Amino acid sequence: MRRWIENAFRLGVKEFASLSRDVVMVVLIAYVFTFAVYSEATAMRTDVNDAKVAVIDGDRSTLSGRIKDALRAPYFRPPVEIDRSSLDGLMDKGAFTFIIDIPHGLEADFLAGRSPAIQVNVDATSISQAGVGTAYIQQIVAQETTSFLKQAPAETLAPVNAVIRAMFNPNLEAISFTASMGVINNVTILAIILVGAAVMREREHGTIEHLLVMPVSASEIIAGKVWANGLVILLAAAFSLHVVVEVVLRTPIVGSIELFLAGTAIYLFAVTSLGILLATVANSMPQFALLSIPVFVLMFLLSGSFTPFESMPRALQAIMDLSPSTHFVRFAQAVLYRGAGIAVVWRDLLIMAGLGAAFVTLALYRFKAMLSRQS
Repeated sequence: MRRWIENAFRLGVKEFASLSRDVVMVVLIAYVFTFAVYSEATAMRTDVNDAKVAVIDGDRSTLSGRIKDALRAPYFRPPVEIDRSSLDGLMDKGAFTFIIDIPHGLEADFLAGRSPAIQVNVDATSISQAGVGTAYIQQIVAQETTSFLKQAPAETLAPVNAVIRAMFNPNLEAISFTASMGVINNVTILAIILVGAAVMREREHGTIEHLLVMPVSASEIIAGKVWANGLVILLAAAFSLHVVVEVVLRTPIVGSIELFLAGTAIYLFAVTSLGILLATVANSMPQFALLSIPVFVLMFLLSGSFTPFESMPRALQAIMDLSPSTHFVRFAQAVLYRGAGIAVVWRDLLIMAGLGAAFVTLALYRFKAMLSRQS
């Protein structure tokens, strides 16, 4: 057993040397865990941010002025006053996402006890902002009107008063979610690409024949590739969380980063084994790349990182339970967003370890078959 560990360690050190000479792969790792995470967190936002809004102020009253002043950054740009005759043309051009039409006599109607209407024209082609932004504007108008009239909110007159408490992300900022999810998703991509490319590099450069004449076993070769490439990804993920997410993006992480990294190490064992398995199926690097693409897509879209896992059909949920990414996303969200401890996430860790054992067993069988064909 000691000899096996020593051989696996030395083969892993060889992987470090091989990776250090692959400049493209090193640059890719650095980019994915720095600039890619930053751009994904700041560009892919589902909340309202810097939305273009215009106002047709037909009332010119104190109340209409308060409504305009309440449209503040970072949710909205400073509102632009336009003429009612230009409304249709500006909406057709997509010049504004929201155009608020305040009618004449708005304040007087409210003071007289009447219920006037404010028209909000929305460019719904901006899907990410249209729905949420409309709700924001409705809330702003209701708050400013209630404050102006010095009346209690209408909700207090209802028999049931709904009190909403947003847990774990009280400001409902999308960046708190997308920043960490960028790191989580990139771990999957790089783990499969890195270890798969390591196997394909051995085959295409002919160094696999060197390994065949050495007194090492197939399990030692696989173990060397798994721990070395997994360690590179783990260190890159730790750097990305501490520097990019916490320092640059100023996004607080609620849970234990140490527990997250421990779970990531288990996940890397599973996903790197899957990468070796895919590399044994492909015969060249282009084939490996084409084979990896559908695997990435399925693991991303159906793991719960983009859409709630519970919203998928039951049969599909049962199938995706066989994917380690499903349990990793569930584990990561529980730890990083909700501050969960080991008592909550142990089941997902156990399943990831079991799936990793299954993948590495199948990968070892395929790898031995590949070595026998090479010899």
